[in-house]
Amino acid sequence: MRQSPQPSPARTLLTSYFWSNDAIRSRSVSDIVLSGTVNIPEPPARLLADWAREISSRMTLEPGDVEAMPLPRARVRWPDYSRCVQAVSDWTSTFGLSEVLVSSDIALMACRGARYHHDGEQYGGVAFCNLFLSEDKGLDVHFPSLGLRIPLSRGTVLIFDTCQPHGVIQRGSNGFDVTDFPADQDWTQLFLSWELPIEGAHVKQALKVDFDVDLATSVMVNEEQVRLNGERVSVRHESGQWRPAD
Repeated sequence: MRQSPQPSPARTLLTSYFWSNDAIRSRSVSDIVLSGTVNIPEPPARLLADWAREISSRMTLEPGDVEAMPLPRARVRWPDYSRCVQAVSDWTSTFGLSEVLVSSDIALMACRGARYHHDGEQYGGVAFCNLFLSEDKGLDVHFPSLGLRIPLSRGTVLIFDTCQPHGVIQRGSNGFDVTDFPADQDWTQLFLSWELPIEGAHVKQALKVDFDVDLATSVMVNEEQVRLNGERVSVRHESGQWRPAD
C-alpha cells in the first residue's frame, strides 16, 4: 500500500548528501512510505525468552533506544525465520524489489519506542525495509513531516527513506516522551531491518528519488548529512521537527 503525505503549507527542499563509492553525491529525500502487513507466525516461546534475557542482562535498552540484537544466534532457535524473510520478499516483489532484498544486508533490531531521528548521517545511501515481529503494544511509527502514523503489530512491514524523520511513540501521544515507557511494562519491539541501496534502479523508482540535485554543494562536503533549504539540520528528539545541526 502506497501512502502519501498530507500537503505542506510551505515548500521545503530536503537534500541528502551521501557516500557513493569514494565521493559524496546529492539526492532528494523521498516523501513516500510503503507499508503493509504480511502473515508471519509468532516467534517461538524459547526465542522470545532468549530475546528478553538478552535485553535485560546484556543490553541497556533505555526508552527511545534502538539497538542491534544477535541475529545468527536467533536463527538457530527460529524455525520460521526463512518464512518471515520470504513473506517480506513476496511483498516487496509488488514493487520490483524482491531481488534487491535478497542481496541486501539484514539485521535484527530492538527498540523501546524510538526518539525522533533521521539516519541520513550514516545511512544516506540506503532505504530501510523493516519487518516488525512483536505483537501490538499500542505503539505507532510516526513520520511527523509527512503527517503519517502507522500502527505497529506483528507483520507490519515498511520501506522508507532513511533521511525522513521518524520515531516510535505511544498511539495516543503527539510526540516522544520517556515517561510514556515505564519500566514495569514491556514496550519492546523487535524487527528485522534490511538496507536497500538507494541508487538501485528499482529502489529509486519505488521511492521516486532524484539524484545529483546539488552538485555544487556535494563537491564541497566530506561527510554524510541532510540539509533543509541549504542549511544542515538534525531532528528534535521529542517532536521530530527539523532544527539547525549542532
